[in-house]
Amino acid sequence: MSAAAAPLALTIGEPAGIGPDIALLAWLRRDAAALPAFALLADAAFMAARARRLGLDVPIAAVGFGAAGAAFSHALPVLDLGMPVTAEPGAPDASSAPAAIAAIDRAVAAVVAGDASAVVTNPIAKHVLYEAGFRQPGHTEYLAELAGRHFGSTPQPVMMLWSPRLAVVPVTIHVPLSTVPGRLTESLIVETGRIVARDLAARFGTPHPRLAIAGLNPHAGEGGALGTEDDAVIAPAVAALRAEGIAARGPLPADTLFHEAARKTYDAALCMYHDQALIPIKTLAFHDAVNVTLGLPFVRTSPDHGTAFDIAGTGRAEPSSLIAALGLAARLSAGSRRARAA
Repeated sequence: MSAAAAPLALTIGEPAGIGPDIALLAWLRRDAAALPAFALLADAAFMAARARRLGLDVPIAAVGFGAAGAAFSHALPVLDLGMPVTAEPGAPDASSAPAAIAAIDRAVAAVVAGDASAVVTNPIAKHVLYEAGFRQPGHTEYLAELAGRHFGSTPQPVMMLWSPRLAVVPVTIHVPLSTVPGRLTESLIVETGRIVARDLAARFGTPHPRLAIAGLNPHAGEGGALGTEDDAVIAPAVAALRAEGIAARGPLPADTLFHEAARKTYDAALCMYHDQALIPIKTLAFHDAVNVTLGLPFVRTSPDHGTAFDIAGTGRAEPSSLIAALGLAARLSAGSRRARAA
């Protein structure tokens, strides 16, 4: 199968969450949203049962990747995991973690083999995976581990939240706020900036990416009066990025970084901690923001929301973020192919 024709590999995520629901709904909106072909890694019987529960007319085709493209027009292609999934909506059980992990493993393997063009992941429930012995903090870190297994070296993954209105990157991610100042280093900020600039150019088609680097403290430290990290750590990192030819500015006060006029001056904002990045993008683009993992040797996107156990199986799930993630994955994988061919 040619890379251009390969379907996207979509994981089931946490089976008790809304991942199965939005996968079904995304397939139903495939024509209206002009979606590329995707194949869901899941338990085919489980997906058929969830469709019946939701009252959705979604035929399930248990096929391999090679037949997924042809099946997509008339049925949801499901790459059967070979393990029964029994979780009820909102109630993870012993089948949840093995299915979620197996789907990720097989999706990555399919992209490495050329059977799929990109990985799109539905939301997982970290606490469910932790109880099953999952060692990584989350999806992003596990994908980097899988990349290391397949390619021999583990890359530094960078989480970007992207929408047409704003793209943000948290330099530190899922760590306690109290530990952020100690985790921020000049080298971490510089390497994150390099990866963001490289992938914006190679995959997003932004020839000269502009990076806005947020300060850590109020008013970017106010010259040291409100904290020393901005001058001692962030400013040297910005200078190092600029010395490499990357259009970086900062440290900039975060409270004036996200209004409409400011957003027009950069292509991505590097933020120093999780909420500094995610609050503005979830305010501006809650339903259509996409989680993109940069720095990997393959494309991975994901909806920018969680498992939503409270509405799983009720018909109230909104698939817009998954639809956006599928569309962006197709765009980025095409960009990667063009970059390799150039």
